[in-house]
Amino acid sequence: MRECYAKCGAMILGSDSHTRYGALGTMAVGEGGPELVKQLLSMTYDVKYPEVVAVILKGVPKRGVGPHDVAISIIGEVFKKGIVKNKIMEFIGEGVGNLSVEYRNGIDVMTTETACLSSVWQTDYKVKEYLAVRGRAGDYKKLQPKDLAFYDAVIEIDLSEIEPMIALPFHPSNAYKLRDLIANPRDILSEASKNINELLGGKVKMDLTKKVKKGKIRVEQAVIAGCAGGTYDNIVESANILKGKTIGNGEFTLSVYPGSQPVFTELVNNGSIATLMKAGASVRSCFCGPCFGAGDVPANDCLSIRHTTRNFESREGSKPLEGQISAVALMDARSISATAANGGVLTSALDIDYDAKIPSYNFDDSSYKSRVYNGFGKAEPSAPLRYGPNIADWPKIEPLADHAIYKITAVITDPVTTTDELIPSGETSSYRSNPLRLAQFALSRKVPEYVGRCKEVKADSDLLLSKGELPEVYKAAVEAAALDLTGTTQIASAIFAVKPGDGSAREQAASCQRVLGGGANFSREYATKRYRSNLINWGMIPFITKENFEVDDIVIVPNVKESLLSDTPFTLYIVRGDLVIVGEATVDKLTQDEKTIIKDGCLINYYAHK
Repeated sequence: MRECYAKCGAMILGSDSHTRYGALGTMAVGEGGPELVKQLLSMTYDVKYPEVVAVILKGVPKRGVGPHDVAISIIGEVFKKGIVKNKIMEFIGEGVGNLSVEYRNGIDVMTTETACLSSVWQTDYKVKEYLAVRGRAGDYKKLQPKDLAFYDAVIEIDLSEIEPMIALPFHPSNAYKLRDLIANPRDILSEASKNINELLGGKVKMDLTKKVKKGKIRVEQAVIAGCAGGTYDNIVESANILKGKTIGNGEFTLSVYPGSQPVFTELVNNGSIATLMKAGASVRSCFCGPCFGAGDVPANDCLSIRHTTRNFESREGSKPLEGQISAVALMDARSISATAANGGVLTSALDIDYDAKIPSYNFDDSSYKSRVYNGFGKAEPSAPLRYGPNIADWPKIEPLADHAIYKITAVITDPVTTTDELIPSGETSSYRSNPLRLAQFALSRKVPEYVGRCKEVKADSDLLLSKGELPEVYKAAVEAAALDLTGTTQIASAIFAVKPGDGSAREQAASCQRVLGGGANFSREYATKRYRSNLINWGMIPFITKENFEVDDIVIVPNVKESLLSDTPFTLYIVRGDLVIVGEATVDKLTQDEKTIIKDGCLINYYAHK
């Protein structure tokens, strides 16, 4: 998409959260699959008009400081404060012109980890050249702020002051200066280990201070990969750093994944791949695997440094509930290569001498012409769809009833809950076309009892649908709340999480709850717009409430459909044993289409009705 489709002044929706082409003047947004289906079926893309934050760049980065260092610095400052959440980051200033377009791409793709909606950059002659080299000079347009431009907030960054950074487990915002970590490893790693173990809730223990040997931090694995790490510039500079050196034949390994086949081709042609291989690096095919736990899985108790997008605890093949855990830290390719040249001893790229010159890039799209089928506008309706035994239909999903009764099957009090915790990546990939099989993994690494609890609630719901009567436990709850539920009633499971939905755009985080009989999320707020959209498109109400919940609470919401359609607050009756708590919930403003989707039960039902 970067090489062939992104252009100045365009907009692209993609089904990956790291859909980011802002450095090329494209406002690109990562959304869940159902949101893209809406566009394929000619609906509008509905989003609250976002605030815009100016990111003013000045200065020139030091040699050895790469795009990941800049990105981690930004993420470390803004993520936890929510400064740019669901806003547009607009990169402007004289510093933009001091960066190559690939350098800008490397920063831009990581804005996803700030929780912003999208990011876009001013464009210049370098963008024009980038597009021209790829045969798309006509896609260039100069984009820049007017002389008098108003922003909702401003962030100023002096690139000359940025140092090599590291994001310790388990989030890109857990940012430290590499210099500080190398100078004071035990204190910083001890504090990081404490935070890690609190996050893991005692399921497994990790002690990063064990990585300190004779005052130096020793790393077992390094990876440079994907949309963030696998750029041409990153890999060329990595090869320059490792030229004539060796990573050694010990435990330390280095894997490099070019970001695209044309990039791979040019790296082969200019000798960079040969340089890396001679140094002992393993060069892989273009693949996003290391970012979501399906490639280069680190061994138990390993410390892996990566120029990839994320380092969540439930990625990288880690299985805390089975006693296995590994730690992934994010770093820039330059300092990763410096570490590799030092045999796995954590090293800053500022501490080594190397040639930072990057040869010009020649774009050869032969690999695309040989293999990619561009089917747009060439529909073949007669072509048969092939179904294997692991491809299954979606189960029938019921529409919203007049009243709702939710049983709380998971309560998550962490400050933020990622989509990886809601549905793990990695080993679940083979079940993505089998909804019921995939759903068995829902919250499996966070609340292993969740699936079993949901199945019990689903059985009660099925009983209600078949007999038209509330099971005794729900009937008793309704009586305790002194309610008269005239009309239809729905029984569904629900989760409470303080701030769910950070991370991936994958809609399975919502659909797995739905096929298990889920009907709602209760939260203080939602971490991303895309997760909230996924809930809506799967027919689940994204409640916002100040109420507190416990597992097995029965939450009765009388007149839920009427409140949804009329934009009025929802009254909650939380039944906990003999106790009845009356509370309230709201939802952030919904469009008429979104209300109808929830009323119909899900986006599939909505389109069936149309």
